[in-house]
Amino acid sequence: MNENKLKAVNSAADIPKALRGTPFAELLQYQNLGKPFKKYDKARLLACMCMDNRKQLRLPDNFAFILRTGGGNIRYSEFKLSFAIGIGGVRHVAMIAHDNCGMSNLFSKREAFIRGLMKNAGWPRRRAEEYFVTYAPLFEIGNEADFVVAEARRMNFKYPKVKVLPMYYKLADGKLYLIGK
Repeated sequence: MNENKLKAVNSAADIPKALRGTPFAELLQYQNLGKPFKKYDKARLLACMCMDNRKQLRLPDNFAFILRTGGGNIRYSEFKLSFAIGIGGVRHVAMIAHDNCGMSNLFSKREAFIRGLMKNAGWPRRRAEEYFVTYAPLFEIGNEADFVVAEARRMNFKYPKVKVLPMYYKLADGKLYLIGK
């Protein structure tokens, strides 16, 4: 991932004008700037992010729907996103990638995955191998930032009245970054 593509938000002035006054700006202020929590009656956005336990968002109650999947990959969870839009009235979706994601370069983890299923789930080797070969290609995300940018583009096309914004979470500082071109 080219670090030059990431845009830090360390002050309110770092939030692009086009995002000011939106739930995206609020998300950035809560996470990065320690903005005091406001009360919300309903969700302002949907955050799609990885299930990785090393990252947490700092958000007030009722501010956001959270959809957590491996790699933040929603290819097989789009109905849940559609539900948040259709029933929850969400018009803003933050697609959040992060560094050192386990769903990136999955094939390098093949043997550890197989051994882990054998040891922890009691699966025979053949079953674990077949499972990995069947599902790893569906869940491999490649480069984290490139994946989330492509997914945001795809979701913006699919839901033209919903604004979908790719973001990047750095584990080292727990902050969200905007992804530039």
